[in-house]
Parts: sequence; structure tokens; C-alpha cells
Amino acid sequence: MSTRPEILFPLFSALTTLEGVGPKTAEHLAQIDIEKPRDLLFSLPHTGIDRQRRDSISEVVAPAVVTVEVEVGQHFPPTQRGRPYRVEVQDARTHFQLVFFHARGDYLQKILPTGQRRVISGKIEHFDTIAQMVHPDYIERLEEAETIAPYEPVYPLTAGVTPKVMQKAARGSVARAPDLPEWIDPNLLTKEDWPEWKQAIAAAHEPEGPADLSPASPVRQRLAYDEFLAHQLTLALARAQTRKARGLSSVATGVLQSKVLKSLPYRPTDAQQRSMEEIADDMGSETRMNRLLQGDVGAGKTLVAFMALLIAVEAGGQGVMMAPTEILARQHLEGLQPLAQDAGVVLEILTGRDKGAERRAKLAALAAGNIHILVGTHAVFQKDVVFDDLRLAVVDEQHRFGVRQRLELGEKGPRVDMLVMTATPIPRSLALAQYGDMDVSVLDEKPPGRQPITTALVSTTRMDEVVAHLQKAVNDGRQAYWVCPLVEESDVVDMTAAEERFKRLRALLGDGAVGLVHGQMPAVEKDAAMARFVAGETAVLVATTVIEVGVNVPNASIMVIERAESFGLAQLHQLRGRVGRGAAASTCLLLYQAPLSKGGERRLKVLRDTDDGFVIAEEDLAIRGAGDLIGTAQSGLPRFRVADMETQPGLMKIAQKDARNLLDMDPTLTSPRGQAARVLLWLMEQEKAIRLLSVG
Repeated sequence: MSTRPEILFPLFSALTTLEGVGPKTAEHLAQIDIEKPRDLLFSLPHTGIDRQRRDSISEVVAPAVVTVEVEVGQHFPPTQRGRPYRVEVQDARTHFQLVFFHARGDYLQKILPTGQRRVISGKIEHFDTIAQMVHPDYIERLEEAETIAPYEPVYPLTAGVTPKVMQKAARGSVARAPDLPEWIDPNLLTKEDWPEWKQAIAAAHEPEGPADLSPASPVRQRLAYDEFLAHQLTLALARAQTRKARGLSSVATGVLQSKVLKSLPYRPTDAQQRSMEEIADDMGSETRMNRLLQGDVGAGKTLVAFMALLIAVEAGGQGVMMAPTEILARQHLEGLQPLAQDAGVVLEILTGRDKGAERRAKLAALAAGNIHILVGTHAVFQKDVVFDDLRLAVVDEQHRFGVRQRLELGEKGPRVDMLVMTATPIPRSLALAQYGDMDVSVLDEKPPGRQPITTALVSTTRMDEVVAHLQKAVNDGRQAYWVCPLVEESDVVDMTAAEERFKRLRALLGDGAVGLVHGQMPAVEKDAAMARFVAGETAVLVATTVIEVGVNVPNASIMVIERAESFGLAQLHQLRGRVGRGAAASTCLLLYQAPLSKGGERRLKVLRDTDDGFVIAEEDLAIRGAGDLIGTAQSGLPRFRVADMETQPGLMKIAQKDARNLLDMDPTLTSPRGQAARVLLWLMEQEKAIRLLSVG
């Protein structure tokens, strides 16, 4: 079934087929990603308004929304321009006024005839001791009053769409929801006491009180689970596809690896040893490797990755290591060069800067198999980059690579093993969401000889002391980073710009002692400034966060982070990890501007009290939420409409297990439950999964 099932057609038609939605409204709704009735179904109300009928406005404390039956009294048209039109009304106990601005008198006479009874609903307020309702939300005849819901759902809105239009459109979509076959495991359904899908959708759009809006309500849990299950089925299908795709068995001989291990001044940690074995097993098997190597700052991922690349070379093939930026690619090259020399393999770099004859020569050597290991940036994806026998692709810093790029890279060699490295420890629920299709190796120990880093919180009022401390350290031959939050002076955000800080430190420490790197600089200048710092020619590098990933200068032992409260936890942890790489004791100074917000204080204290990246990642998720944590736009993280990874990580875990079990028992999804799961995939727009199924 590689075409959408007919039962879902009504949910995938144009929005304009819904009553009350014209082309203009449809255009406005598209602004909030609502393009068809299906999107409306999953755009659930976020709050509600209590519109239960009361006898009198005296039962509520103004200002408040109230719904009452009234008798219409006298009309008071405005006596001069710009004044409001007033209508006296009387409920069971008291009288009050309805107030209208810019209203047509004849229209108001028609809908509010004196002496007749109406049900009205709106916000009651006191103005000069007189109770008033300005522009009621509802004015209904008694026989039509039941159209006012006792608890009215409130939806996310966008300019040009009124609450009433949104409610009507949502009701229209719910009316189209078909009876769908059940895709949830029957035991789970019973255990959790969840309603069936159609019932859940209807109930979600007709909450009876605040409890129905909570993620913990059975209705919302069921709908969240559906999203998680569709997502995990997609990842499980991708994983099954990878495992089914025959890999090239790259069997390690150990010849090159042993040369490198002999030359190391230390023994690899147990975690490194374990990860190397897991990777060697994967590469030696017939199935394609798709593994995530997750390690904290300084846990020694590079060595593990290089050993994997050597396995590819030992087996007669080639390896490639991809970095997100040119600075990082060059740094990998420098870090790996001595290891490559020990092993006696040819290591080259390819970036966007390679041009003309030099580039042609590199490509020819690569195609002939004379380059064993290539380090590169996105330039490696270009069509004319051809390998003789690519066995392994290592991708650094996964964040910058979505699932799509993982697949593109795989096309460079028909059965390439894939190893993804990330230095950002990831909370379990996110790891499941983002890497559910991969196997995971974790480096949770620090190599011997890494110095602990002393972290201190310092108020910006003590700036002079910090600078004096820095001056003394520089005189002792040490190097330091000074990280600033912004590039140009901004009136809105009172933060010292990098250029300002650079000028001030240069005035104190001398012209040649201070370098500057920020995101707005041309790449050539940036690389030159970094190179001078790496070579020890400049003592202090003033920078924006461009240095957060992977920069390695063992002599740098001081990290100053200005306005630290403006950074996220994971980012602070990454920045701190740039020091503590040499023999000297290192310090990280978190400069904050008082008074700190609660969140700011919590973040900085977590950082001061622990250097365990996994603890920090869990805290960060709790504080900021998943979208911010990975920057949803480029993260390749799924965007769920109902589900919430922070508050429902348990559901994601069950969904992963369930999805893998279902595919183990029914790999082609042809059983009754499998067929239902296919409908779910179409409903959740998991086209990628459906493609994998039709290929399978």
C-alpha cells in the first residue's frame, strides 16, 4: 500500500472544504502549519473558558467570564461621537450594562429587543462601581443557547483567525474523523485504559474542565502515544532497513591499530576499549553499522573514531571523517596526523577551499585509493568526490547533520558503515527520539591525566579582579579564552561586545597578546586568529561561541565566560571543556550580572557543582525543554503536535519497544495490526517510513 488509504482522504483535503474556511482564512492558518483538516485535528486546545450557565453575575468575582440569562431593558444610544452605545439588562438578581463601541443602533435593536430574554456570555468588569460587559462573546436566543459550550476550548490562534472561526473549523475536522482500525497493542490499551482513536480525538476537542487539558489525561496520553509510535516505527523501519542492507565485512587485522596503541603515552580507558570492541564487531559483521558514539567533553572520542577508521584501512578500504566546520576539520587533521604517521597511513583533508589543480590531484588520489583516510567538511558530498572503496564514514557533531545527510553520505559507498560522534551528552528520551534507529556506544570515563577544572561564579562587579588574575596568568606563560555573548554593541541587550572586550584587553595586555574570533569574520581571518592562538603566539583569545565545539589547545587553562547566565547549560559545559586539556590546573570563571533570574542561578549552580555531562544534559532538558535543547530547526528532531518529550519520556520508551517488537513479529506490516500501523504512518505523515516499507 504505497498510496494513501482512502479512509483518510477527507482529512487530507483542502482546508477550504471545511465550512466557514475561505481562501483568506486558509492562508492565515498556513502561518501556524495548519494546511489540511488533519492538522486541525492535532492542534488541540491549550486552555478553556468556563461558560457554565449562572443565575447571576453576582456569583462571580469580576473581572471574570460569566454566562447568564437576562431580560433586555432600555437602549442608550451615544449622545456624541466616539461614545459607546449602552444597553441595560437584568439577570435573576441584579442589573448591569452591555457596552458596544462603533456599533450600529439598528443592528443592536434587532439582536437585543427591549423586553425579550437572551443568554449572554462575556467578561464582566466593574467601571465606576457599575457592572459592565463590553462586547459580549455570545448573544443567543433561549432556544439556541445550547450552542454555548459549558467549557469552551481555546485554540492557538494566528492573525486574521478569530476564536469562533477556529472552533468551527476544528469541529468540522472532528466530524470528518473516520473510525480507524486499532494500531496500539491491545494489552497496553487495556492496561492504560485509553479510549479508541476517534473517541480520543473528539474528547480532546471537547474538554470538560482543566484536567482534560493536561498531558496526563488518558485522552491526551493516547494521542501522544500515537505520535511517538509513528515516529518510532519510522526509526525502527530505518534500522531494520540498515540491518537488512548487506554491509561489507571489514575485518580488523590489528596491524595498524597496534602501532598506534604502542605509541600512546597512556592506556585507553575501559569505556574506550569497550566502544572499540563494539565498533570492531559491527564492522566485521555482514550488516551495515549504524552506531552513535556518545561521549562527554574530553572522553577521548577521537581516538576511538580513528581506530575505527584504521579497521577500514586494515580491511583494504578507505574511511572518511566529516566535520561541520573548516576549523574543526583542520583540527581533526592536526590531531590525527601524528597517529596516522605512527600507523603509516595516508591522511588528507578536503574542504570548500580546495580549488583547481590541487583539488583535482586530491580527487584522483582518492579515486585511486592512494588516500586512506579523508577528513572533510560538507565538500565531501559533492558529486565529483569518488572513493576507490569507502568502508566507513565518521560524522562529527551529529547536531549539524540530519538523518538526510546521514543517508547522502551512505550513498558514497554502497554499503558504508556509519559512526556518528557527539560530544553533547543527550538525555535518554531525546536519544530515543533522535537516534532510535542507531545502536549506541557511550564513553562515560575521562582518560587518565585530565585535570579537574575549578568552576567559580563571579559577579561582573568584580571585573577588575578577574582581569588582574588574567594578567598574572598570562605573565606566567598561560593561555586563556574569554567568551563574549554578542558581536556588536546592542542597545537592547546590555552585554559587552566581543570587539569592545578585545580592545580593552589589548590595551591592558599589549597589542600582540590578544586575538579575536567571531561569527561575522571572514573564514580566512578566523582561521588565522585561531592558528596564532594554537601556536601560542597570542595569550588570550576573545571569542563568541564559535569555539564551543572541538577546539583543542592544551596550554589554555583559563576560560572566562562573560554574562554566563545568557547561555544554555549544554553550551556552557561545552565551552568549559575547552580547558583542562593540558598538565596545568584549569579554571572556568562564570561572570554573571546580578540580579540573576531563578533559571539563570539554577543553571550556573548545576555547572559549578558537577562536570558530569549526562547529569547536566538531564538538568538542561528539565529547564529548557527539548526543542530549545537541540534547536528544533536543524536538529532533525521530530515536531510533535500533541506529544511532549520532556513530560512524557516514559511513553517514548514504551513506543520504541513496541515498534521494534511489532516489526520483529511482522516485518512487512501485513497482519491486521500491521495494516492498522500503516494507516497510522499515513495519518502521521511518516512518508519516509512508507517509502521504506514499499522498498522492503
